[in-house]
This record gives sequence, structure tokens and C-alpha cells, in this order.
Amino acid sequence: MARHPALVNIRLLLALALPALAGCSYLPPLPERPREVFTTPIVNRGHAVSDEQIAQLTPGVTSRADVQALLGSPSHAGTFSDENWYYISGVTQQRPARTMALRSQRVVVVAFNPAGTVAEVRQLNQDDMPRVNFVSRETPSPGTERSLLQALFGNVGRVGPAPGGSTLPSGGPAAGASGR
Repeated sequence: MARHPALVNIRLLLALALPALAGCSYLPPLPERPREVFTTPIVNRGHAVSDEQIAQLTPGVTSRADVQALLGSPSHAGTFSDENWYYISGVTQQRPARTMALRSQRVVVVAFNPAGTVAEVRQLNQDDMPRVNFVSRETPSPGTERSLLQALFGNVGRVGPAPGGSTLPSGGPAAGASGR
């Protein structure tokens, strides 16, 4: 009885593959996949101030120069006076197919007294921030609405500028006035 050649090839393949598969147990494990494959990186923005740096600020003792040496230049100073310095930092992450989303924000306010030393240091959280509601309506301006037919056929019959750059016809009043 003759053996089928395909059966011989399968037995030979199994005889070679089994020792190779047994050797796979000696390989180091594969690195773990991240939990969320489709996440975007988290980006720290702004001027982050640590709690250790805040603890080094002593009200009534620390001067403006000391604060600037310790924390750096502020992200923002007071609008009408230089009595408050604001250090603003945030953590952002881009939403898939959207703009950046603010995950968390920290604002440290350093208030100075008239003598130029620190009066108080406080942190603002989301509850301290005013809520701003944006109005999505637009004020209509007359004459800007165009119908579909005006958009399609609006330029039919209009004549562009003349080849010489003049928009008036060659026999118009401008040509007669220059000939006098």
C-alpha cells in the first residue's frame, strides 16, 4: 500500500514544529499592551507650582524678588494693579477627532501687600472660577443671505474690469473730461 504524499508532509511538519513550539516556553514574556490603545497623550501646560514651593512662601517675609526667584515669572499679573500674581497650570488631553480637553486646572494666587511682601497665598479650584455661558446665536446682517439660485447664477451677466484697468466704458464721461 502506498502512502499519500500529503499525509507524509503533514507528519513531517508536525515532527519539526513540536520541538520548535516547546522551545517557545523559554522565551521572555511579551511586554504588556497598554490598557487603552486608542488614548492620546496627556500634556502638562502652564506654570506648575508644587506644594513644596508654596510652603516656602512666608506671608509678611517673602518679597516679590524672592517669589520670582522661587516660582519664576507669573503666568498672569493683576489687570488693574500688580498686587496679585497668578500661576496657572493645567493638564490637557486631546479628545479623539476633537480639540484639546482640559482635564484639570490649578491656579495659585500670590497676593502682595503695599510693602511688596507676600500678604497671602491661596489656590483657586473649579468652584472659585466664574461660569461663562457662551451665546451661540449670531446677529443677522441684512443683505448677506443668498438663496441657492443667487449663489449659482449671481455672476451671470456681470462684466469684469476692462483690459486697461478702467471700469468705465471707453466713451464715458471720464474719456470726454480728459480730452478737453
